[in-house]
Amino acid sequence: MKQQWTLIFGLLFALVIAVFSVVNVESVPVDYVFGSAFFPLIVVILGSALAGGFVVGLFGTIRIVRQNRRIRALERELQTAKDAAGALAVQQASDPPPPPEAVASAGDDTK
Repeated sequence: MKQQWTLIFGLLFALVIAVFSVVNVESVPVDYVFGSAFFPLIVVILGSALAGGFVVGLFGTIRIVRQNRRIRALERELQTAKDAAGALAVQQASDPPPPPEAVASAGDDTK
């Protein structure tokens, strides 16, 4: 459901940008470090929106990659802990319990 709302808001935002861009079609100066040029405002607006979307997508991708790495590390740690717990259970199952006399006599030493 969250993805549907994200898609709906994204489409609405794209529609607002498209309408705003179509209304502003006059040429405007764009200054660069090495010079300047005149571009239609629609190109500047759409280019800025696309660049912003690219940057947001890049940061989102980086975050997802980091989360996936962390998840894999935690899964390996969990598997190691499960293996250790299984080995301990096997060891405890293979060790015979002490005879009841030894347990009772260990309690008699305090008298």
